Amino acid sequence: MNVTTELWLITVGLILGILLFDLLTSTRKAHDVSFKEASFWSIFYIAVAIIFGAWVWSEFGDQFGKEYFAAYIVEKSLSMDNLFVFLIILSNFAVPSIYHQRVLMVGIVLALIMRAIFIALGAAALEAFSFTFVIFGAILLWTGIKLFQHWDEDPDPAKNPIVKFAQKRIPFTNEYHGGKIFILESGKRFATPLLLVMLAIGATDLLFALDSIPATFGVTQEPFLVFAANAFALLGLRALYFLIKNLVNKLIYLSMGLSFILIFIGFKLFLVWGYETFDNVPKISTNWSLIVIASILLISTVASLIKSKKDPTAKAHAGRISDPKKEKKQ
Repeated sequence: MNVTTELWLITVGLILGILLFDLLTSTRKAHDVSFKEASFWSIFYIAVAIIFGAWVWSEFGDQFGKEYFAAYIVEKSLSMDNLFVFLIILSNFAVPSIYHQRVLMVGIVLALIMRAIFIALGAAALEAFSFTFVIFGAILLWTGIKLFQHWDEDPDPAKNPIVKFAQKRIPFTNEYHGGKIFILESGKRFATPLLLVMLAIGATDLLFALDSIPATFGVTQEPFLVFAANAFALLGLRALYFLIKNLVNKLIYLSMGLSFILIFIGFKLFLVWGYETFDNVPKISTNWSLIVIASILLISTVASLIKSKKDPTAKAHAGRISDPKKEKKQ
């Protein structure tokens, strides 16, 4: 895929322009986001992603078009797990609802920065060492298996190492002070709980980047498509949060479905390495990747809705990759 520097700059400029427009129009003033507003922004971001994909399809051919949409679907599905964790963080730290979108926007900006760094490093590693496919595959297999083992559990944001370190080093107030991160009391500077929330969101973004970037490279090895798919999926995350935050608890088996997607893509990465290294090693096509990923999402969603209807008390969980028993021993 021949992507010029000019095209890179235009794409990055487009993404930054959309992000700036969102910041100036939606998050400039703290407020509760209505269903109508969340619906508008969700449709807007999905439309932008589809239009961009249609352009890739017409400009670079159907193969790269399919790879982009496969990468976007993977990122969009994995971002659903982000929503679970964000909801847990905002609830555990009792963040006032009018500040939810501001915190989420900070998280999206941090995620974009970290993923851009990981994409650059991942692309360089894949170009220099084909064995990187095996490393990425192993990461996804391990994450998928761990997530499957703990799909019906939730992470504890308070036990995040970054959050715990900050609490030991920085004096915090017990209450929020509007949208302020730091305040002065009796001539001494204190951090508000809002800083802890942003640190927890940032740490979560870092962990998700470690999984999502190898997963996206599993469906396309084009850095341009990996970056675009990540960016457009993340840009719509804030609006999606407000749109489905009351419905997300009904997606009971989504975390289990995501674990299967990670395992599938991890296995595919092993085959990609084998295909490029040895003879007669099969390769899973983009078409089959799309079919498998879409099927897993559809089955997990339908099964979740059936379970939720039969048992209204059933609740979805974000899943976790760490063992809670080991955490208690530490």
